[in-house]
Amino acid sequence: MSRSDRKTTTATARHPLLREAAATLALLADEEDFAAMREYPPFTALDGHRAYLRQTEEALRALAARDGHTTVALLDPDRFHAYCADHGIDPAKPASRARYTAGLAAAGATLPYEGQPVGLLVPQLVDAAERRAGLEVATMILAAAGDCPGCGEDIGRTACSRASHALLRLVDAAGPGVHHLVCSVPAGPAPLTAALHAEGGERGGLRSPEAETMLFCSVLAAGIATGAPGGVVLRTSVPDGRDRVRGWALRDAWLRPLTAAEVFSAYCTDPGTGEPVAPEPGVDHLPGFDLPEPDGCCGPPADGG
Repeated sequence: MSRSDRKTTTATARHPLLREAAATLALLADEEDFAAMREYPPFTALDGHRAYLRQTEEALRALAARDGHTTVALLDPDRFHAYCADHGIDPAKPASRARYTAGLAAAGATLPYEGQPVGLLVPQLVDAAERRAGLEVATMILAAAGDCPGCGEDIGRTACSRASHALLRLVDAAGPGVHHLVCSVPAGPAPLTAALHAEGGERGGLRSPEAETMLFCSVLAAGIATGAPGGVVLRTSVPDGRDRVRGWALRDAWLRPLTAAEVFSAYCTDPGTGEPVAPEPGVDHLPGFDLPEPDGCCGPPADGG
């Protein structure tokens, strides 16, 4: 047991209520973020980001030794400095970081610390932060969609219902196997994207992580609500079989199946350069299947906006 762990154990024994106190530690994800905070103690005394991560792991183990609940968040230097400026506090003081971190615990993307190495925590935190950011954008789009000029229903609410319906139809029709779905919808300078890993059983149904499912449905709903020309790609893997890739384009507030040639073109084209990419071995590019469209008015405003 390290000296810090012994101190924590002694303090916990002296104050048993500490076992019931939750703690959140915000960490810097990469060298660039570390450099942005390097002028503040205790970062000034550390020899680079790797040394910082080692100390972070020691701190997490010490917190976990209290038998309390510990979560980890990302410390974004830009947002931290903006927070300090807005609240008139000194970014060099540890108390300012503690105050900022408390806000992250209440509203930001956090993960529970369960003894996993920091090297695993960092990419998980980055993914969680990206999911939360995407969800916030999609939620703002849905909230601003307004009412349907045709039926008066809230477009955002209707779009969410249709997106959930579409996801269940997709996985049920795809059948047993492990499914990887990607939804992409234009939204300003960068597209909104969501990836979802789901498992379909012999009797149908959907088993997937809740956070991924929520983001996928929200991004798809944002495309439905705005009339954006988005799409969905579904890749299904089965034991001892070839992977199957299918695709759909988002048109008229619903997913319309692509042809096999369109799926091949979309899947085998570099999105950054537009250059063709060699197809993967063991993968079949198939047409999307028809998805029964739910009844009722579904559209975004008549002008598509």
